[in-house]
Amino acid sequence: MFEILESLYPWIKAVHIMAVIAWMAGLFYLPRLFVYHAERAKVGSELDQTFQVMEEKLLRVIMNPAMIVAWIAGLIMIGLGAFDWGAVWSWVKLGSVILMTGAHGWMSVRRKEFALGTNTRSGRTYRLFNEVPTVLMLLIVVAVVVRPF
Repeated sequence: MFEILESLYPWIKAVHIMAVIAWMAGLFYLPRLFVYHAERAKVGSELDQTFQVMEEKLLRVIMNPAMIVAWIAGLIMIGLGAFDWGAVWSWVKLGSVILMTGAHGWMSVRRKEFALGTNTRSGRTYRLFNEVPTVLMLLIVVAVVVRPF
């Protein structure tokens, strides 16, 4: 089995990159939807319902599957030796991915609050939070490509 996975490594890596791109697109877009939802839609309005559909579809159809595929492909690559246990860059990447997963979870909870009509956060909160995935993405790319650590 190991030999088969090893021969498929370039494909696993390609799938990982594609899943990360899809996941990141959602992580960048969902907080922006929350900004507009918080600032422009009254609970129970048609606009509120529209935002709820958009947010749920983005999370369930794109972000959740992309995150799962990114994690599975990443773990397979770790199993095939892609993780340098002695290098700081590997730990920076792993820590950043764990934080990114936490950000995903935070957004999932916020989506449920909007669905229940119980959101208490302002558009400003979501604007600020929108920077979290960006900072983590920068850390990950620099850690993996430049490896300054």
